[in-house]
Amino acid sequence: METKVTFEDRIRGGVYGLLVGDALGVPYEFHSAQDLPFSEEIEFDPPSYFRRSHAGVPPGTWSDDGAQALILLDSLLECGSLDLDHFAPGLVDWYDRGFMTPDGIVFDVGIQTASSIKELKAGIAPSLSGGFDEYSNGNGSLMRTLPLALWHRGSDQELVSDAFRQSGVTHGHPRSRICCAIYCLWARYILLEHPSPWNQAIRVFYDLFTEGSDERLEFETKVLPPEAEFDVRGNGYVVNSLRAAKWASDYPSYEQALKAAISLGEDTDTTACIAGGIAGLKFGVRAIPDRWMKGLRGKDIVEPLLDKLIAKATRK
Repeated sequence: METKVTFEDRIRGGVYGLLVGDALGVPYEFHSAQDLPFSEEIEFDPPSYFRRSHAGVPPGTWSDDGAQALILLDSLLECGSLDLDHFAPGLVDWYDRGFMTPDGIVFDVGIQTASSIKELKAGIAPSLSGGFDEYSNGNGSLMRTLPLALWHRGSDQELVSDAFRQSGVTHGHPRSRICCAIYCLWARYILLEHPSPWNQAIRVFYDLFTEGSDERLEFETKVLPPEAEFDVRGNGYVVNSLRAAKWASDYPSYEQALKAAISLGEDTDTTACIAGGIAGLKFGVRAIPDRWMKGLRGKDIVEPLLDKLIAKATRK
């Protein structure tokens, strides 16, 4: 008999799902799909014949993706709201001192994120520090946004507004903001056990942004045009990362979804992080293979945050 996935299972699955996905993808980053090991060989510790990326990083270590997601979660729990003046210094602390990393070491950072953090360090306000041009649409804000959806108790409109603001600290272009909003709505409706959470997320977005609005036009022409379902890639472009997560989420288990995400190659840690958060929500924490849960480093950082998040999420 199939075990029911509880609300708490989904929240734990979302957080651990993104962290495990990130850590699983780290050794395979920057490699093309053709150069990756066979699916059954994709593990924290790759086969001996494979030239792993970040060779000095212990297996089971999350990267910038997981660290920034935990920084966002910590800030939300500490402030009780999305306070950019609290969140942004956490990103700076990560960049300078390895905050929310298992070893206090930063070994990977996106170009746009690094540029925005330098703006923050120069005194630019976090609402203005993100890149606004079309070439500033990497996946750095999407990879960390899931805790916002898990924590949020406001309306769909308020969630979308906060998703936009969260993204803007490093990625201020409307396309990045929209991808974060769609992802947060998608996650919310998985948590609420909606029968079609992805379609519901789009319906809500359409209700909020009517035909002719700039946001609707950006979504329909750049994020999800009609041909998008046939274009699945694993690079660092935010739109491709969102589409890849949707594609991987259709696999029937957490493990299969993660390995599918990594099979796309290139930005494997972030693709698997974004897909892993959704798969963890969908299947629950108990669906994450034991070997990956046991092999994930830094759980002493995660557990206190999860306990606080669950206490808030289940409070009447």
